[in-house]
Amino acid sequence: MAHALPRTPASHTRTALMALSVALGAFGAGFAAVPLYRYFCQVTGFGGTTQRVDGATGVRPVPGKTMSIRFDSNVSPGMPWRFYPERHTQTVEIGARSMAIFIAKNLSDKPVTGAAVFNVTPTQAGAYFAKIQCFCFTEQTLQPGQEVRMPVIYYVDPKILADPDNKDTQQITLSYTFNPVEPSEKRS
Repeated sequence: MAHALPRTPASHTRTALMALSVALGAFGAGFAAVPLYRYFCQVTGFGGTTQRVDGATGVRPVPGKTMSIRFDSNVSPGMPWRFYPERHTQTVEIGARSMAIFIAKNLSDKPVTGAAVFNVTPTQAGAYFAKIQCFCFTEQTLQPGQEVRMPVIYYVDPKILADPDNKDTQQITLSYTFNPVEPSEKRS
């Protein structure tokens, strides 16, 4: 029968350091998961995530090719805002810059800060819906009773026309939901 060698204090220390390293790595991965997932979604359009672009450099309109864009707006329960698109649909030329306006009004008697989350349906079209400017890129604070017009400047990338998964796509829905940002959640 073989006897196990007794563990030395050095091996206990090494085991403890390895366990601590694994725990710290898991903790760090937890913090990195959200930004990494967001980046993955923005790059791939996964889950209907739109693309954020600096401009439409090199993108040209495709004459005669249009897409219907539908706008959807929501506020989470308890958010004292009215929020809606100025126009519920637009027909846009694929590859051409377009602008949609959303209107938000604070219905409360105190300042309220909100952050908009968004998605696109059908989800496979998200990779081709490019936003140049959007109120959803930053938090929005509205003073009591304040009403604002918020633009979204976007285009539908012409590459959508060559994607077999989008061959039947005739309408893209861009949906926003505003959620309140609690004072403790605000970044200074």
